This record gives sequence, C-alpha cells and structure tokens, in this order.
Amino acid sequence: MAMLAVGTSRGSLKEISLDPSAMSWGLQDISSADAGRVHDGENRMYKERTSQKRKIALTWAYPTAEQTSEILKAFNPEYIYVRYFDPMENELQVRQFYVGDRSAPFKHYRIPKLGTRMETLSFDIIER
Repeated sequence: MAMLAVGTSRGSLKEISLDPSAMSWGLQDISSADAGRVHDGENRMYKERTSQKRKIALTWAYPTAEQTSEILKAFNPEYIYVRYFDPMENELQVRQFYVGDRSAPFKHYRIPKLGTRMETLSFDIIER
C-alpha cells in the first residue's frame, strides 16, 4: 500500500505511485481573535485555542518527470482528501487539506535509460 492516497472526495482516493522521501507531521493550534498577551504585572498570555489543524510537509527526491506530473496533478485541486498515517492517532486517517505553494527545483537531468528527473518536489498540505 502506498503511503499517500489523494482525491477530491473520500470515495475517489487514488494512491500516489511514488512514496515521499520525507514527510514531516505537525499540529498547529488555531487561536481566537481575542487571544494575546494581557499587559498586567505578569504579562500573561491567553491562547484561547479554538481548534487544531494538521500540517504535513512532503518531499520527493529525484522523481521522474512523469511522477512529478502525477503528484502535482493529484494535489492541484483547491481542496483534497488525503489518506495518510497520522502519528497522533496511530492509524491511517482521511482528512481534507488544501495545498501550500508547490516547488520543484530541478536541473534537467537526462539520465540514459532512466529519463528526465527533477531534483526535488516539495510542498505542505494543511488541514482545512
């Protein structure tokens, strides 16, 4: 089973053929607009967390041009559902995400019998 499956609905998930070479899981606290520091004698901070959202940084090393295209197309819709292993839940999860800016620095490698390769492909997905 592939590490990631992506689709525009829970029922349309398709596995990404190339597993990421690096995945970094994060949890972001979302605070209310009223959160902030109170200027009393102790300068207390009131966080007022309203929710938490996952953020996953994804990187693929030396994907082929075809793999790069497949990945970029899968993550191109405004909102996507992703099946991935969530360390906090200790199980596979399907959650809705949006995608941050995508970056694919490359030197146009033409490797005989291996085709064109990108140096890396990386971006973050943030839970909606």
